[in-house]
Amino acid sequence: MRSLKRVLVVLAVLVLLLAAILAANTLRQGSRQLAVPPAPPLAVDANAVADKLAGAVRFQTVASQADPQANADQFRALHAWLQERFPRVHASLQREVIGLSLLYTWPGTDPEARSVALLAHQDVVPVEPATESQWKHPPFSGTVGEGFVWGRGTWDDKANIVAQLEAVEMLLAAGFQPRQTVYLAFGADEEVGGLRGAQQIARLLQERQARLEFVLDEGMFIGEGLVPGVARPVALIGVAEKGYLSVTLKTRGVAGHSSAPPAAAQTAVGLLNAALRRLEEDPFPAGLQGVAREMFETVAPEMQGFQRVALSNLWLFGPLVTRQLERAASSNTVLRTTTAVTIVRAGTKENVIPAQAEAVVNFRILPGETRASVLAAVRGKVGPGVEVSELPGAVEPSPIAPTGAPSFQLLNRTLRSLDPQLVVTPALFVAAADAHHFVGLTENVYRFSPVRVQAADLPRLHGTNERIAVANLAELVRFYHQLLRNLNAPTA
Repeated sequence: MRSLKRVLVVLAVLVLLLAAILAANTLRQGSRQLAVPPAPPLAVDANAVADKLAGAVRFQTVASQADPQANADQFRALHAWLQERFPRVHASLQREVIGLSLLYTWPGTDPEARSVALLAHQDVVPVEPATESQWKHPPFSGTVGEGFVWGRGTWDDKANIVAQLEAVEMLLAAGFQPRQTVYLAFGADEEVGGLRGAQQIARLLQERQARLEFVLDEGMFIGEGLVPGVARPVALIGVAEKGYLSVTLKTRGVAGHSSAPPAAAQTAVGLLNAALRRLEEDPFPAGLQGVAREMFETVAPEMQGFQRVALSNLWLFGPLVTRQLERAASSNTVLRTTTAVTIVRAGTKENVIPAQAEAVVNFRILPGETRASVLAAVRGKVGPGVEVSELPGAVEPSPIAPTGAPSFQLLNRTLRSLDPQLVVTPALFVAAADAHHFVGLTENVYRFSPVRVQAADLPRLHGTNERIAVANLAELVRFYHQLLRNLNAPTA
């Protein structure tokens, strides 16, 4: 009986000790949010900016991978319209037309200072056929109503073009000149890879030996209610971008009449089905590491209850947190290289067993892995009898921009000065943007614009009823205005 009591006492002491360690770790990890003075107020004519964005949306600047001149008249008309609506920019900055893309140069006062590049893209994705009637307002009408600008490209990505030009227009009117040279680079084919636009602009800057302090492109956003456990809006600054790889799987098997089918293991469809099942049932490993770990450690102090305790003590709760995050697609994608079967082809007639079958599988590669390592893993998983080949257009994961860099802190300070309620954190961008073409020019490549996004907005991106709030559009102008002003401010 005494020995049992001793065991219970020891267990109780251990539990109390563990609780004390967890509490100490949780309390020791205080908020990482910067305390900065508020930015000076800036009056923005939100309705006038909304009208400019609405006008930009009316140009149907849909790019084509196959035809570089597709809708060229629409792109050129947009260029002329921008000249008309932003006269100071076009009178003061050098403008170069590269194909259908635009590069503006605003010379700085200090030739020794590293320059900065703000990116956006003119092209938009097409509207899915037969869905036009589902739009609240026609997708290229550029309607302003109910507090929003509606239409294809309002969010992705003409809002950033208009907001950047409006900010520069206002700064020029005030007599401002940046210490660092500022580039505005507006590609015309981001949605189809950026090879004719952003890639050519980046090469041109390399040839001119431009030294960039940082690059800022679209990508992440301000999430409202998107980070569980954090009530405040979260500004997710993309400091890295996942890689991209698509592979084709081809199989050959016994063909014949469907009335006398051979065993599934002998048919092309059966072999392909087994290979796809192995890929989907054996995903790449998940883990709280790299950018994902830094993000959750940054937001942990802003949470309450057990969520804060768990994320502040990943040494103990890491496996539990990982399992929870794997259950949701939005968080699973930041933990691992993802696998998605996107195309399957086989057969031409319902009563004929096909002799061959093929599928396309897309992988979004986590930083730390490579195209080669993913390809090797795929070949190891699919088994014999499956031909694996890499499709063109693959991209390695980007380097991770250091969050300790002055340029990251510049973005952080700018955001917090405009809205002290924001929780600013590094994040992983799981899609692709023009920014990856600039990674050779600087290690500080960021993917973020202050578009406010709620869960209901996510399907609007590349989907139906794309829109941006007029008030949010004014926030974009204030952000770029303050960011450019801060280039001349002493670094804290």
